Amino acid sequence: MRLAAAPRYRFFDLLQARVDPVGELRAGLAAEPSFISPKFFYDELGARLFEAICALPEYTLPRDEQSIFDRRAEEIAAIVGGGSTLVDLGAGNCAKAERLFGTLRPARYVAVDIAGGFLQAQLQPLSERHPQIQVTGVAVDFMHGLQLPEAVLRAPCLAFYPGSSIGNFAPDEAVAFLARVRALCGGPLLLGADLDKDEAAIVSAYDDALGVTAAFNLNVLRVANRLAGTDFDVADWRHVALYDRAAGRIEMHLEARRALTLKWPGAERRFAARDRIHTENSYKYTLPGLTALLRAAGYSTVRIYTDAADRFALALAQ
Repeated sequence: MRLAAAPRYRFFDLLQARVDPVGELRAGLAAEPSFISPKFFYDELGARLFEAICALPEYTLPRDEQSIFDRRAEEIAAIVGGGSTLVDLGAGNCAKAERLFGTLRPARYVAVDIAGGFLQAQLQPLSERHPQIQVTGVAVDFMHGLQLPEAVLRAPCLAFYPGSSIGNFAPDEAVAFLARVRALCGGPLLLGADLDKDEAAIVSAYDDALGVTAAFNLNVLRVANRLAGTDFDVADWRHVALYDRAAGRIEMHLEARRALTLKWPGAERRFAARDRIHTENSYKYTLPGLTALLRAAGYSTVRIYTDAADRFALALAQ
């Protein structure tokens, strides 16, 4: 009998410290307007669906971001130096950070994500591929305050928040979150942000022809059923993506196809046909707006790199 290899990584589960997900989901559904936080997208199926979204032709963000890394990674590495603790916020499958290991040469890698089970499954093979790097995973809900074990934050630290997840925060929330990142990590930040662009291109990225984003959005109803005891029938709801030009954000909603009554233990809520549950905002930035955001969070030096089409920005803030 072959024994399983002992883990080569450390893992901290801090999810028990978060706000009760049952109460949070039920309170959001009872609110006016009704909402579900986007953090509930990322159960194991949701994480897999998001991986599929990143391969869609309409969702150019990952490829735009990667094109910046392809051209600028060596320059960034020369600025931040090697031997750091790379703190990957919203790590997912860890692939974005891993592609930079050879250039950034971190001594330690800390992967942070709310999808604890999915994250932990990535860490053993990752640590085996990179035995020279000390690998740590932290499952935490940083929508309710970023916290990391002091033992993993060895200086120098480079905080890494790629993709466009900063757009899920309202502007004042984004400032507060990035200020917390700066205080906690005490080093530079490498931040991805989607830029404002043609409205049709933005909407198609969140409402693709294959319906993968729709499946991703609708899956949150199954998450609510499992966690909060709701009785959602996914067939009663449709995915809706809308761009609010004045607010500078795209919104995702789930819209009732018919009048219905949603029930959960001890309560219920009636929805008329076309009533909506808000599930996500994604703010889009201008270059001056991104610089202002980072300076408001306490970073004094900001370098911004963009892809060739100026659709996406990568900011190095110190």
